[in-house]
Amino acid sequence: MSRSARSAFLLAGLLATAGVAHFASPKQFDATVPEFLPGSPRTWTQASGVAELALAAGLALPATRKASARATALFFAGVFPANVKMAYDWRGRSPKARAIAYGRLPLQIPLILWARGIGRADS
Repeated sequence: MSRSARSAFLLAGLLATAGVAHFASPKQFDATVPEFLPGSPRTWTQASGVAELALAAGLALPATRKASARATALFFAGVFPANVKMAYDWRGRSPKARAIAYGRLPLQIPLILWARGIGRADS
C-alpha cells in the first residue's frame, strides 16, 4: 500500500470515528452548532455526521478519493464556525477545557492541508 493510500485511510478513519460520534453522543455536537444556522441543532449534528461518514467512504475508495479529498478540505473549512463557537462558549470553563477548545481552532489548518495533500497525491 502506498504512503498516500495509507494517509487517505488514516484520514478516513478519523472522519468515520467523528461521524459515528455525532450519532453516539449528539448533545456535545448540538451545543457547537452556531445559532445563525436555520433549523434545529440536532439536524445539523446528524447532517454533519452523515457527511463525515460519506467523506470517509469516499476517501477509502481509490475511484472517489480525489474528489472526496477536495470535499473533505471544504468540509473542514465549513465546520470552523462550530469550533469558534465552542471556544467562545467554553471561555469560562477550566484551563484544560479552554485549551482543548482553543486548540481545535488552529487544528483545522493541518486537517485542510492533509485532505488537500491526499487529493493532490491521488492525481
